[in-house]
Amino acid sequence: MPAPPCLAARMSEQLALHIGLRDSSVFASYFAGVNEGTASALSQLRAGQGPVCVFIHGVAGTGKTHLLQALCAAAAARSETCAYLPLAALNSFGPEVLSGCGELAYVCVDDVELIAARRDWERALFALHQQLEERGGRLIVAATAPPGAIGFTLADLASRLAGGLVLTLRALDDAEQVVALQLRAHLRGFELPDDAAQYLVRRLPRDMGSLCAFLDELDRASLAAQRRLTLPFVRDIFASRE
Repeated sequence: MPAPPCLAARMSEQLALHIGLRDSSVFASYFAGVNEGTASALSQLRAGQGPVCVFIHGVAGTGKTHLLQALCAAAAARSETCAYLPLAALNSFGPEVLSGCGELAYVCVDDVELIAARRDWERALFALHQQLEERGGRLIVAATAPPGAIGFTLADLASRLAGGLVLTLRALDDAEQVVALQLRAHLRGFELPDDAAQYLVRRLPRDMGSLCAFLDELDRASLAAQRRLTLPFVRDIFASRE
């Protein structure tokens, strides 16, 4: 299967392989909490300024994908070219998927740990870094671990990724997760009471991905039932899932 060309992303357009940016993934909808410094640094990135590479790492559910897509959305709003490339979805297409991306202002590569020790992918990513450096672009990559713990075998690539700006995302505590859920609910047009939010945080897996997915399920259920999201209603939905 031939690899698709790397496409410039805009909020109203789709990316390569029909991978689109979520409308909700913007900086304003990301509750940073303990990660305020990291989110602020990403929101202030500009092409041609600072180190070529920014490496974001954190465990699942800390918002790496949200922030990469938010960066693309912000760049597109400034009419700058950008691309969001989730390697978990693009892996099977081979490293040719990176071809042409060196001409963009921003390239956001998610799940970069998936290509560690794969020489063809590592060489392609290193070449992309060089192309972006020559043209004043920025490479923003995200992984579950810091660059030194990923296991890259191409020394030049490992040194470039570790030598740029390395940012850490940490898991939110229970109180921060409650606020993050309430922000997401507010942006979706409904209110989530404190007791209902605390109930979800106590009973669901402690990562924002799982919490937000269930919140979206609750939103659909409340619309179907024409009921507000009260604690009794949340308990009923939770019980029905079990």
